[in-house]
Amino acid sequence: MAKTKASSDQRALLLRLIDECYDKTAWHGPNLKSAVRRVTVDEAVWRPRPGRRNIAEIVMHCAYWKYAVRRRITGGKRGSFPLKGSNWFELPAKLTTKQWRDHLSLLDEQHAALRDAVARAPWAQLLKARRPAAHIHGIALHDVYHAGQVRTLKVLYKQAAGSGSMARK
Repeated sequence: MAKTKASSDQRALLLRLIDECYDKTAWHGPNLKSAVRRVTVDEAVWRPRPGRRNIAEIVMHCAYWKYAVRRRITGGKRGSFPLKGSNWFELPAKLTTKQWRDHLSLLDEQHAALRDAVARAPWAQLLKARRPAAHIHGIALHDVYHAGQVRTLKVLYKQAAGSGSMARK
């Protein structure tokens, strides 16, 4: 019984961790979802310099890694992510508002699917050799890291807009 209680507490901690880093209130400040909230399509595709990442690419990268960690937990099939490729995706230089909203929805969907996998997987499976529990910690930290990047890009965008130098790609 004590082992079941411990694993239940540990699972709850993992779920709280991924939620705080993605979309729940956290002591550290903005999480990924709050960082991308109210980002316009122009902000999403803006680059501080040619060859640098933009917010839209960061969003898709985060969605992909939520998918990859979920696949590691569930043993899911490779290549089932909605976009072709992996890690960083080539996105069009311009997006429509609908396409940008679809990217944000995909990020939400991948988070929900990851959360569901963590909640449902047998505890022993989360501790197996490929160490999914470590990947769960990692994906939470990944969200916070990229939330910081998004917030920095938003500030840089506003500065560039104010100075009239709006590099795109």
